[in-house]
Amino acid sequence: FAPQGAPLLGLTSVLAPVIATGNTAVVVASRWAPLAAVDLAEVLATSDLPGGVVNLLTGRAGEVGPHLASHADVNALDLTGAGEDAVAFERAAAQTLTRVVRPGPGADGGEDAWADPDPGLSRITPFLETKTVWHPIGT
Repeated sequence: FAPQGAPLLGLTSVLAPVIATGNTAVVVASRWAPLAAVDLAEVLATSDLPGGVVNLLTGRAGEVGPHLASHADVNALDLTGAGEDAVAFERAAAQTLTRVVRPGPGADGGEDAWADPDPGLSRITPFLETKTVWHPIGT
């Protein structure tokens, strides 16, 4: 869920960590300023990004959110722009064991973490999944 107050910066701030980790994304854009999301969708359609990696939705987070949060194929949910619906979405996500990224303050304690100019790995690590692969050697 993209932050509602910053249509383009908020959208790219929640989208970039997901794409950088090799995942696909379904992003609910700003309800009040959806034009930035539509323009970004046109740019992504003509970029080298494969089709289906980024899926941008416009509309009310309260209407779309319950379906995303309770869907079994959604592995992680970023509640940055969910607002007051975040608690309900987190409860729905718990039913399918979906990882949840809660909105919070940045490293300096004052601003939101999505707007932090140097977030480090804090915005990327929730979307990573580490697996151990054993390669047997010998006979």
